[in-house]
Amino acid sequence: MGIGDAILTEAGLSFLGLGIQPPNPSWGGMLANGKNFINTSPNEVIFSGVAIVLTVVAFNTLGDGIRDYLDPKD
Repeated sequence: MGIGDAILTEAGLSFLGLGIQPPNPSWGGMLANGKNFINTSPNEVIFSGVAIVLTVVAFNTLGDGIRDYLDPKD
């Protein structure tokens, strides 16, 4: 259940420059690099943001499904 939070924390710290450093890839780093070029080429920011959102939603949905399967209320 904490995978989504970990992904958001890492992306946020990398966006601020406190996370993974530039030779290594990071979605937060991609957002930080792309923010300077958002008017001319928004692809990097859009795709990185969408990737973060879809990954977090997928892990949260998976976690909820596993929790419901292992702990049925009926």
